[in-house]
Amino acid sequence: MIHFEKIRLKNKLEVYTFPVNKNSDVISVDIFYKVGSRNETMGKSGIAHMLEHLNFKSTKNLKAGEFDEIVKSFGGLDNASTGFDYTHYYIKCAKKNLNKALELFAELMANLNLKDEEFQPERNVVLEERRWRTDNNPLGYLYFRLFNHAFMYHSYHWTPIGFYKDIENWTIEDIREFHSTYYQPQNAILVVSGDIEQQEVFNLSKKYFENIKNTKIIPQVHTQEPKQDGAKRIIIKKETQTQILAIGFKIPNFKHKDIPTLNALSELLGSGKSSIINEILIDKLHLINDFYAFANDCIDENLFIFICNCNIGIKAEEVEKELWKILEKIKKGEFLEKDLQKVKNNIKSDFIFSLDTASAVSNIYGSYLARGDLRPLLNYEEKIEKLTLLDLKKCAKKYFSEENSTTLILRKD
Repeated sequence: MIHFEKIRLKNKLEVYTFPVNKNSDVISVDIFYKVGSRNETMGKSGIAHMLEHLNFKSTKNLKAGEFDEIVKSFGGLDNASTGFDYTHYYIKCAKKNLNKALELFAELMANLNLKDEEFQPERNVVLEERRWRTDNNPLGYLYFRLFNHAFMYHSYHWTPIGFYKDIENWTIEDIREFHSTYYQPQNAILVVSGDIEQQEVFNLSKKYFENIKNTKIIPQVHTQEPKQDGAKRIIIKKETQTQILAIGFKIPNFKHKDIPTLNALSELLGSGKSSIINEILIDKLHLINDFYAFANDCIDENLFIFICNCNIGIKAEEVEKELWKILEKIKKGEFLEKDLQKVKNNIKSDFIFSLDTASAVSNIYGSYLARGDLRPLLNYEEKIEKLTLLDLKKCAKKYFSEENSTTLILRKD
């Protein structure tokens, strides 16, 4: 694992430094806010994602769009993303621009204007994004609807884009209230990685961030999804050339001891050309042309997701039947010891590669810090190495059961 140092400022902002790739002259300055769609309420979905857009509008000292212009002027790259559990902003740049990058992020935290005249046009941008990625995209629509049906009570009931009608009906007061609640130093983590001097990062962080005040107590999410009491099955009608199948199985939170095993199962079943799903459903049976299989591990219980895009003329039920056959074989341990070793090797090499650059280090460490616990990451390699065939068999039996499933089929009317 990578050596890092941490300080906590007086306003409770946590600052982490990860020195990697010395003499590369490249750094990544990342800020994670511990807020995502998980922190929203029904009727106000999508606000965390909306704020990601509005963070690049005007502040007390910057005009709208000036943040991007300044970053580009010194040859840097900036971007942001919103997930279920956190929002992530970053600037990747040369070492000499550390001071400016920190100053820019402090300006956003302390002095965002949130003007209604900037909010209204950006709302239309987000509505267009919702139409393009979800409503007019069969795969995106199926993914959104999977969470609508898998979660009845928890705010994972929607994905970060939110519901269309909610986006149409937010007010600027809703946005300001959400911002003042969650965009505070005590709810943020600053991660600086790359060719850095740790003390310089800490000194500049104090200079720019320590005087930013916290505004209010942050409400805790206490909702817990009721235990699923049987299989859910939904047919969705949508204009599409091919049928699409999605199956989601409830899995525990990211800290649970079974997560490394579930990740190993996702590697075995769905990663690359030699994966079991690729070999059987694509190469052998020619039923599908594309698929996803992954464990979506979050702060709270989430889903292990299978999505299969059927070939033209193939019914989703045919694919579903063959996918269940594969899962039953996994439960019986019908794969070889060498398959498990290949899975371990692939996960370890992917893991090592994921710590190869400054931005990748910030991304992976920050994702665990923002969810509230670094220990699962620190123990990850060791847990993967210790996995046995029996572990994979038990885990498949435990989670890949019909009563724990939500199945969606999307096809034309």
